Amino acid sequence: MRMILTVIGIGMFCSSAIAQTAAEREACMADFQKYCSGVMPGGGRVIECLAKQLDKLTPECKKVVQSHAPK
Repeated sequence: MRMILTVIGIGMFCSSAIAQTAAEREACMADFQKYCSGVMPGGGRVIECLAKQLDKLTPECKKVVQSHAPK
């Protein structure tokens, strides 16, 4: 199950505008798996999910989400 989540998470971040760099993917991978693993990537759904959990995110991921969230 962990392997499936990792593959889904990597695929999500590779195709998403949220993770422009490997550092951004790394910053948010654990938070994605913890709070948004059930979210289907695409259409801004992942960034929206992470933004809804902003107060729970790690400081590094919070910065990434804030820099990519729609204004």
